[in-house]
Amino acid sequence: MMLHSLHIPTISSIRSSTSQSLRSSEQPPYLLRFRTSRRENLRYLKTLGIIDPNTKPHKFPSPETVDQVLSTVNFLKSKGFSEPDFPRLSFLCPKLFTPDSDPTDIEPVFEFLTFDLAATDQESCGLILRCPQILLSDVEYCLRPTLIYLRKLGVEKLNVPNSLNAHLLNTREERLIEKIRFLRSSGLSQEESAMACRRFPAIFGYSIENNLKPKFEYLVGDMKRSVEELKVFPQYFAFSLENRIMPRHLHLEQRNVRISLKRMLLWNDDKFYAKWKRDLA
Repeated sequence: MMLHSLHIPTISSIRSSTSQSLRSSEQPPYLLRFRTSRRENLRYLKTLGIIDPNTKPHKFPSPETVDQVLSTVNFLKSKGFSEPDFPRLSFLCPKLFTPDSDPTDIEPVFEFLTFDLAATDQESCGLILRCPQILLSDVEYCLRPTLIYLRKLGVEKLNVPNSLNAHLLNTREERLIEKIRFLRSSGLSQEESAMACRRFPAIFGYSIENNLKPKFEYLVGDMKRSVEELKVFPQYFAFSLENRIMPRHLHLEQRNVRISLKRMLLWNDDKFYAKWKRDLA
C-alpha cells in the first residue's frame, strides 16, 4: 500500500479508544483511511516541491495522478536520489512528475549512464541533477550517438558530474558537428578542430551566430590576429566580446603592445591594468 512505501503513519497508530469510536460511526473506517492516505501523500509531495504549497484544494491532482507521481518518486529514490534533490528536479524538469511520466520510460537512461558511460550511481545522479532533461532524452537517437561522437573526438571523463558534461551528453550529435564544421570553415583542419574542442568542450554549447562567428571575425578582422592563436587558446571564445576582448585589445593597441590571447584575457583587471597603465604616457 502507498502508505508503507512512504513511511507515513497509518490509522493503526491511533489509540484504541479512537478506533472504537470510529467503528461505531456511520462512516466505514476504510474511507477515513483512504482520505488520510491521500492527504498525507499530498503533503509529502508538497514537501518535495512537486506540488505548489499554495495550490487550492480543488486543483489538487487526482488520486491516480498522485499514485503515478509517487511511483516516479520512489523509483528515483531507488536510484540514489534523496528528498532534498526533488525540488530541483521538479523545478528544472516538471514533466518528470506528470501523469504521462512512467519509470519504465526513464529506466533506459540510467542503464545508459551505468553501462555506456560507465558512471557510478552517484555520478549518474550528479549528472541528472545538473541537467534533469537528460531523463527525457532518447538513448538510441540522442544520448548514445552523442557519446560515441564525443569519444571519437577524444573528449574524456564525461562521467564526471559537472554541468558541462551533463549538457554535452544531452546535446544532439548534429549540433556538435555544426561547431566542428564552423571551426573548419574558419581555417582549422578536422584534427585541429577536434583538438580545440577536446581542450575546450564548452565550445559545443556556444551559439555560432551570437558567439563564435562575431568573436572570430573580430579576432582576424579588427585584432589582425591569426587563426593559429585559436589552436593554442580556444578558450578565447569563452570571454565576453564587449566587456573583455574589445576593451583590452583597444587598451593595448593604444600603447602599441601586442601579447598572446591567453595573457591578454586570463589576467584579472587589477593585474592587467597594473601591468599596462590605464593612462597613456
